[in-house]
Amino acid sequence: MAPKFQDYPNHLNQMIEAALTAIDPAVSVRRYLSLHRDTLQIDSFSRDISKGRLFLIGFGKAAISMGSAAVSILDEKLSQGILIAKGDRLGNQEEGQTEFDLPANIQVFYASHPVSDERGVSATAEVIKLVEQAGSDDLVLCLISGGASSLLTYPRIPLSDWQQLVDALLASGCTINELNAVRKQLDQVKGGGLARMAKPATCVSLILSDVVGNPLDIIGSGPTTPNPDKPATARQVLLRYNINSQLSPEVWQRIEEQLQSIATEEQHQLSPVYNFIVGDVRQAAQAAANEARKLGFKTQLLTSHLEGEAREVGRVVAALGKDATAGSCLILGGETTVTLQGDGLGGRNQELALAAAIALEGWPGIALASFATDGDDGPTDAAGAMVSEAIIREASAHNLDPITYLDRNDSYHFFQQAGGLIITGQTGTNVNDLILILKYHERLNDKHLRH
Repeated sequence: MAPKFQDYPNHLNQMIEAALTAIDPAVSVRRYLSLHRDTLQIDSFSRDISKGRLFLIGFGKAAISMGSAAVSILDEKLSQGILIAKGDRLGNQEEGQTEFDLPANIQVFYASHPVSDERGVSATAEVIKLVEQAGSDDLVLCLISGGASSLLTYPRIPLSDWQQLVDALLASGCTINELNAVRKQLDQVKGGGLARMAKPATCVSLILSDVVGNPLDIIGSGPTTPNPDKPATARQVLLRYNINSQLSPEVWQRIEEQLQSIATEEQHQLSPVYNFIVGDVRQAAQAAANEARKLGFKTQLLTSHLEGEAREVGRVVAALGKDATAGSCLILGGETTVTLQGDGLGGRNQELALAAAIALEGWPGIALASFATDGDDGPTDAAGAMVSEAIIREASAHNLDPITYLDRNDSYHFFQQAGGLIITGQTGTNVNDLILILKYHERLNDKHLRH
């Protein structure tokens, strides 16, 4: 029996659940990390750890779950460890994270994301102290996940300058590659900085990728990866988005001075480094595709490298849905950006979904969801939104003008009233975003408008 349009919220939710299960951080770590007596095995890397110490460093939204999985495997072999995770202003863990019983030699710190705070700087200072004591017989195991750039931070400029800079870049619509190109130059632990500090110890990183294409120097701003960029690259990004005009002359002068200073610094070599991607958006997309097949859809994964302005991408994916064959499912993975033009509330996935909904008006039989795998779409409690052309009719019944909400970047308040928000809570993982498009054989009945 062909899937029915009236069931599309259930179908999309089942696919979302399958995708999130596939990228569970603990499962990803256990898939790659094993211990056989005194031999540590990580994919193609193996090391006898009986002669030296083993340090554990984790930073990112999945730090606690990844760290706990590593502790369960390595146990008493671990000399010491530090985990830095996303937390609230009071130092509590982020809602949705699971409490784990970690040993006393593993410290846990909480810090702010996406703009760093003093807690992140203080926690990073502890990480630096730890890795700098490592010797040539020691091994530093790093666990890197989405949010790492914000949580592991030791800026070369005053923290208040750093916060203003990152705020301006986030609002500019620049890509994560451009944002992290700046971060790598102006933060001491980024762009291979952490690995340089750990020298002469060996560094091995298990990476849950949240960047399209898995570029090692961009994920978490590449703390254990050589930086191919020059300071001039960061300056070009800042000028491209007119960031200099958004900062005070004093702040801009300090940034300019640091970039000039870095350009004349001697670039020291990193310690021996091995980096492994243990999870990414393609794994999540494939799991969602498998679930769609079980539901009766013919499925196609179009790309895991999607980028672009969220509202423009929304119009494009709506067009893909219109052209799709009935009974098919199209899946795209990646991460879009939003150039803020209004003062509303939303996130890139909600903005994409709203633009798609507008484009789908008058096209029954198509349902679409766009969501962030970390459950955190912009400064909201939603992961994204799911839509069909019915939601525009629902909005009209409530005198809501979707175009006005889109122009104000106010997608959250639109969906809050019209329906369609995807609320997963914090998932404890992060591998970019997924867009799921379902094309049915028949349209949704009026009695099924709400979801």
